[in-house]
Amino acid sequence: MGELQSLLESHGVMLVFLNVLAEQAGLPVPAVPMLLVAGALGMREGGPELGAVLAAVILACLIADTAWYFAGKRLGQPMLRTICRVSISPDSCIRQTQSLYLRVGPRSLVFAKLLPGAGALSTAMAGMTATPFPLFLFYDALGALVWAGGALLIGVVFTDFVEVILRAFSTYGPMAVTVVAAAFAAFVAWKFVRRVRLLRRTRRVPRMSVGELEERRLGDRFPLVLDVRSEVAERIPGALAVDLNAPLDLLSAHPVTTEIVVYCACPNEVSAAILAERLKSAGYANTWALAGGFDEWKRLHGVAPHTASGPEAAAALAPRVKGPGPLL
Repeated sequence: MGELQSLLESHGVMLVFLNVLAEQAGLPVPAVPMLLVAGALGMREGGPELGAVLAAVILACLIADTAWYFAGKRLGQPMLRTICRVSISPDSCIRQTQSLYLRVGPRSLVFAKLLPGAGALSTAMAGMTATPFPLFLFYDALGALVWAGGALLIGVVFTDFVEVILRAFSTYGPMAVTVVAAAFAAFVAWKFVRRVRLLRRTRRVPRMSVGELEERRLGDRFPLVLDVRSEVAERIPGALAVDLNAPLDLLSAHPVTTEIVVYCACPNEVSAAILAERLKSAGYANTWALAGGFDEWKRLHGVAPHTASGPEAAAALAPRVKGPGPLL
């Protein structure tokens, strides 16, 4: 850690720029610790100039986030599915991110970097929803300023505490690094085990293929179709949008023999399977999660999945059953 202090004192702005650029690009290299140290060292003579550090952070964020913006604009929903598939976060991250961005719009970029896992997904959503590029740049730069400015300010305020940590790392370098690495590895392992257990549990929920759903819709056994995604413009015709935690007594008008198909837009149909699991426990035995979700239904109809935002999304909303909030 002594080497980090020396490097920051001599090449602080460039190191912070590269660290933030790597983190915002998606690499597992947290930038906040370096920002805290830069804030503390910025109060010393010979330390990095805080204004230059802040400008470097904003530039790095704009470069990385612009790439996410155009990736979202070009690739759309499949890219979000890929991000969530490789993430250690629950598979409901697509639904939650869509819901946040479609409720708040580009203003969500101001605080997205403060929420774990929401930064890249929110910038991708900006591209997917065709947010004007100048507006995106404005709110993204403001968000970078809030995020980096807060970290630098904490480093400045707690300069003495940060210096104590730096001295401890210098004295107990290998041991301290081992402890931090072990704690991080334990956290990742815990998140991974939780996800594996969730996937194993939800795989037991039966799936209905899109072809089978279409056969029922075209026949005389039209099932009740539930959409557990966020406030998006498009959905399967006749589907009822519900919150994942909506009280089940809202379905009391439907007999327990009703055939119910639940769909989402998340990898492994996790959100849909969770609601289907609840419905089965409540006595709705003829309940399925839709295999492949909304994207598979769109592919069957020969249209690439996409989403809309703002007034377009609000105008197209079907009646929505409100619940107390997301489960995951």
